[in-house]
Amino acid sequence: MTDRTRPDLDDTTVEGLGKLSEALETIEQARGQLYGFHQHSGKADRLLQEAVEKFREAGHTQLADDLDRDLVGRNVIADRWTFQIVEDYDASYWSAFRDFDERARTELSGGDRHVFEARMKQRERTAGHPAHEAGPALDD
Repeated sequence: MTDRTRPDLDDTTVEGLGKLSEALETIEQARGQLYGFHQHSGKADRLLQEAVEKFREAGHTQLADDLDRDLVGRNVIADRWTFQIVEDYDASYWSAFRDFDERARTELSGGDRHVFEARMKQRERTAGHPAHEAGPALDD
């Protein structure tokens, strides 16, 4: 196995790879929040439909009709429901970000991931301590 700390790479390159990886992780979190937005918006629309039914049952037909016509199934932004926002984000930004992360790792570190973190682990662990083993593909 190779040393995942990649001693052949200069510190600045490793720091750049680390920042790019951290940025991608942040994008992954943002994507998760976007999916949460999508799910919450969908749930709110279903609850709204239940409210419309209740208003109709209670005889508040004008309010129910107005809600049903103007709010149920409404675009959350111009021309889009949330699934379309998620799809656009995935297609235009998230996938491009992942592609550049993979390109940088391929071109600069032979595809190795988390080189910055591997160096940090080596720097911060206590060699010989039973809970601080080097682990797979890290040299002791």
